[in-house]
Amino acid sequence: MQFTILLVEDNPHIMEINSEALQMEGYAVLEARNGRECMDTLQMNEVHLVILDIMLPDTDGLELCREIKAAYDLPILFLSALGENSQIIEGLRAGGDDYLAKPYDIGVLLARVEARLRDSLHQQRVVSWGRLKLDTISMIARFGEQDLLLTQKEFQLLLTLARNPGRLIGKEELYRNVWGASAGEDHRAIYTTVSRLNKKLAAQGAMLRVGFHRPEGYALESV
Repeated sequence: MQFTILLVEDNPHIMEINSEALQMEGYAVLEARNGRECMDTLQMNEVHLVILDIMLPDTDGLELCREIKAAYDLPILFLSALGENSQIIEGLRAGGDDYLAKPYDIGVLLARVEARLRDSLHQQRVVSWGRLKLDTISMIARFGEQDLLLTQKEFQLLLTLARNPGRLIGKEELYRNVWGASAGEDHRAIYTTVSRLNKKLAAQGAMLRVGFHRPEGYALESV
């Protein structure tokens, strides 16, 4: 599994250094220079961790952290030149999972990222939606005690939707997360996978379905 990290930083030099270091460790990296770009990127992509600078041009990083946490279950690592204990406490109380004061050693940053992702992966091994349980390690989906016997693509599509309750997921985002490619104009793979998923859910009396809301996208919803 390749983790995707969103860097929210308005200093282009720091952005370049951190991005290159993370990519060399095998992470996929997305970049945002302000709060608006951050929220737009989160809406369009599956992200596993956010590295957030507190000092941003259009918003306060603490408020942005609260906004992210209200919408997404993601670990947030603060980076800031404000290294006083009071600022660190304020950042953690705003919802941050870790805090690294500038200047910092890039090796320490990478170690913090690895630790936060490890903790997050442990906590999120099983993604639940009522009686539906998705084990992200074994890639087994169960409704109650019954194995739904999903294919890998069916599981990944269902997992993407279950991780984003209340949000419509567009076709392009689904293709990136499930197939690792752009859909182009051919969306038949999604239609086919959704159809099979809904049949398997119905066969187990799950009272859940993957619904499509034109033109925004797909969502997991109760029947």
